[in-house]
Amino acid sequence: MFNPAWYETLTQPVLSPPVWVFTPVWIFLYILILISLVLFMKKRTRQNKISGYVIFLIQMILNILWTPAFFGLENPALALAVIILLDIAVLMTIVSFYKISKPAGVILIPYFIWITFATYLNLGILILN
Repeated sequence: MFNPAWYETLTQPVLSPPVWVFTPVWIFLYILILISLVLFMKKRTRQNKISGYVIFLIQMILNILWTPAFFGLENPALALAVIILLDIAVLMTIVSFYKISKPAGVILIPYFIWITFATYLNLGILILN
Protein backbone atom coordinates (compact mmCIF):
# COMPACT_ATOMS: atom_id res chain seq x y z
CA MET A 1 0.00 0.00 0.00
CA PHE A 2 2.85 2.40 0.79
CA ASN A 3 4.58 3.46 -2.39
CA PRO A 4 7.95 4.87 -1.32
CA ALA A 5 8.78 5.91 -4.89
CA TRP A 6 5.69 8.14 -5.09
CA TYR A 7 6.14 9.56 -1.58
CA GLU A 8 9.81 10.38 -2.18
CA THR A 9 8.88 12.45 -5.24
CA LEU A 10 6.65 14.75 -3.18
CA THR A 11 7.83 18.16 -2.08
CA GLN A 12 7.62 18.09 1.71
CA PRO A 13 6.50 21.00 3.89
CA VAL A 14 8.81 22.67 6.38
CA LEU A 15 9.05 20.64 9.63
CA SER A 16 8.45 17.37 7.81
CA PRO A 17 10.22 14.68 9.87
CA PRO A 18 12.30 11.89 8.37
CA VAL A 19 10.24 8.87 7.32
CA TRP A 20 11.75 6.65 10.05
CA VAL A 21 10.09 8.82 12.76
CA PHE A 22 6.56 7.77 11.85
CA THR A 23 6.75 4.13 12.91
CA PRO A 24 7.92 4.62 16.53
CA VAL A 25 5.56 7.57 17.00
CA TRP A 26 2.57 5.54 15.83
CA ILE A 27 3.53 2.56 17.98
CA PHE A 28 3.66 4.88 21.00
CA LEU A 29 0.34 6.52 20.07
CA TYR A 30 -1.46 3.21 19.52
CA ILE A 31 -0.31 2.09 22.97
CA LEU A 32 -1.75 5.32 24.43
CA ILE A 33 -5.00 4.82 22.51
CA LEU A 34 -5.32 1.28 23.86
CA ILE A 35 -4.58 2.39 27.43
CA SER A 36 -7.14 5.17 27.09
CA LEU A 37 -9.80 2.75 25.85
CA VAL A 38 -9.09 0.33 28.69
CA LEU A 39 -9.32 3.13 31.27
CA PHE A 40 -12.61 4.25 29.74
CA MET A 41 -14.01 0.70 29.68
CA LYS A 42 -12.98 -0.09 33.26
CA LYS A 43 -14.44 3.07 34.77
CA ARG A 44 -17.51 2.12 36.74
CA THR A 45 -20.17 4.74 36.31
CA ARG A 46 -23.87 5.16 35.94
CA GLN A 47 -23.30 7.46 33.01
CA ASN A 48 -24.03 6.10 29.56
CA LYS A 49 -20.78 5.31 27.76
CA ILE A 50 -22.31 4.31 24.41
CA SER A 51 -21.62 7.66 22.74
CA GLY A 52 -17.96 7.41 23.81
CA TYR A 53 -17.67 3.99 22.22
CA VAL A 54 -19.35 5.18 19.01
CA ILE A 55 -17.12 8.25 18.70
CA PHE A 56 -14.06 6.13 19.47
CA LEU A 57 -15.04 3.64 16.75
CA ILE A 58 -15.60 6.46 14.23
CA GLN A 59 -12.20 8.00 14.92
CA MET A 60 -10.49 4.61 14.58
CA ILE A 61 -12.21 3.99 11.24
CA LEU A 62 -11.11 7.43 10.03
CA ASN A 63 -7.59 6.70 11.29
CA ILE A 64 -7.53 3.47 9.28
CA LEU A 65 -8.99 5.14 6.16
CA TRP A 66 -6.37 7.88 5.98
CA THR A 67 -3.54 5.55 4.92
CA PRO A 68 -5.29 4.07 1.86
CA ALA A 69 -6.60 7.52 0.89
CA PHE A 70 -3.14 9.10 1.01
CA PHE A 71 -0.79 6.28 0.07
CA GLY A 72 -3.04 3.75 -1.66
CA LEU A 73 -4.92 6.19 -3.87
CA GLU A 74 -2.07 8.71 -3.79
CA ASN A 75 -4.73 11.34 -3.17
CA PRO A 76 -3.65 14.03 -0.67
CA ALA A 77 -6.92 15.96 -1.19
CA LEU A 78 -9.09 13.00 -0.17
CA ALA A 79 -6.69 12.21 2.67
CA LEU A 80 -6.97 15.82 3.89
CA ALA A 81 -10.75 15.51 4.08
CA VAL A 82 -10.38 12.26 6.05
CA ILE A 83 -7.81 13.69 8.46
CA ILE A 84 -9.87 16.82 9.15
CA LEU A 85 -12.78 14.56 10.11
CA LEU A 86 -10.30 12.53 12.18
CA ASP A 87 -9.14 15.68 14.00
CA ILE A 88 -12.74 16.46 14.94
CA ALA A 89 -13.51 12.86 15.94
CA VAL A 90 -10.41 12.57 18.15
CA LEU A 91 -11.26 15.84 19.88
CA MET A 92 -14.79 14.55 20.46
CA THR A 93 -13.35 11.28 21.80
CA ILE A 94 -11.13 13.18 24.22
CA VAL A 95 -14.10 15.17 25.53
CA SER A 96 -16.34 12.10 25.76
CA PHE A 97 -13.70 9.98 27.53
CA TYR A 98 -12.73 12.83 29.85
CA LYS A 99 -16.32 13.08 31.11
CA ILE A 100 -16.14 9.44 32.23
CA SER A 101 -12.44 9.08 33.09
CA LYS A 102 -10.17 12.11 33.20
CA PRO A 103 -6.99 10.01 32.62
CA ALA A 104 -8.62 8.30 29.61
CA GLY A 105 -9.25 11.69 28.03
CA VAL A 106 -5.93 13.30 28.92
CA ILE A 107 -3.88 10.37 27.64
CA LEU A 108 -5.27 11.00 24.13
CA ILE A 109 -3.87 14.54 23.93
CA PRO A 110 -0.53 13.46 22.36
CA TYR A 111 -2.55 11.59 19.71
CA PHE A 112 -4.53 14.76 18.96
CA ILE A 113 -1.34 16.83 18.77
CA TRP A 114 0.24 14.34 16.37
CA ILE A 115 -2.73 14.13 14.01
CA THR A 116 -3.00 17.92 14.04
CA PHE A 117 0.64 17.97 12.96
CA ALA A 118 -0.15 15.28 10.37
CA THR A 119 -2.96 17.51 9.09
CA TYR A 120 -0.41 20.29 8.60
CA LEU A 121 1.87 17.86 6.72
CA ASN A 122 -1.00 16.58 4.57
CA LEU A 123 -2.11 20.12 3.72
CA GLY A 124 1.48 21.13 2.97
CA ILE A 125 1.94 18.22 0.60
CA LEU A 126 -1.34 19.05 -1.13
CA ILE A 127 -0.34 22.70 -1.59
CA LEU A 128 3.27 22.02 -2.61
CA ASN A 129 2.45 19.27 -5.08
